This record gives sequence, structure tokens and C-alpha cells, in this order.
Amino acid sequence: MDAIDRKILAELQRDGRLTITELAERVQLSVSPCHRRLRELERSGVITGYHATLSPAALGLGFETLVFVTMKEANRDSIIPFEEAVARIPNITLAHRLFGDPDYLLRVVAADLEHFQRLYDEQLTALPGVQRVSSTLVMRKVVDDGALPLG
Repeated sequence: MDAIDRKILAELQRDGRLTITELAERVQLSVSPCHRRLRELERSGVITGYHATLSPAALGLGFETLVFVTMKEANRDSIIPFEEAVARIPNITLAHRLFGDPDYLLRVVAADLEHFQRLYDEQLTALPGVQRVSSTLVMRKVVDDGALPLG
């Protein structure tokens, strides 16, 4: 990957809706070589997809919590069903397996405290293999979905 590829990636991180013509202009390439480079970045897995960033608040999901999960046992028999169950809960927008304690960090969006309490009581504490669940409220997002450093 060279400096031009990095420029392409930086521009697409800023605006994934750029046309190939606009992208080529911004990185100072003609359209054809820019298109070839873009397709290679996609083919090699550097670019994994394109998406729209949505406003949770505008969709009625302005209540955000971070949920910490400690498993009873951290073995294959408990981790696989837990992770599969987590993936089926649409209000979980991020799930990370961690080293140490706790075992998982989940970001959960809800309409309000009452909605979150129902999710917590009915779904989160019922996840397979869970020993302990604790949560904290997100006060404010400081960095959210930041661009990757390409330097």
C-alpha cells in the first residue's frame, strides 16, 4: 500500500459516497487508475464495506449503555452460545470479547431507561453462561466511529 492508496482510504473514511470521479480528483489520479486501486483495496479486504451512519436519537434510540458481562466459565461450550445469542439481539450495536475481567463489553441502545430495563431483565441477564452483568450509562460520546490512522 502506497501514499496514493492511503489518500484514497482517507477520502473514503471522510465520505464513503464519493463518486469515482470525485475520488480520483481528490487523490489526483485519472478515473481508470483510481478505480483499479479502489477495486484492489476492496478485493484485498482493506475496504470491508460501505454504510450509512444513522442517528440513534432520531430513530428513538437515544438511551445508550455499556454493559459488562462476566461469564461463569470462559470455555468454548459457553462462549459460542453466548456470542450467537448476543448477535441475535438487535439493540446490541457492539460486542467485544475482552482479556481479563469482565469477559465482554456490549454497547446497548434503547428508547429510554424503562426500555433498557426490560432488555436487561429479559434478555441480557438471560444470556447463556452469564455469571454477572453490570452496566453504566453513556453520558456523552467524545469519539464515535473515528477514522483509522493511515500515517
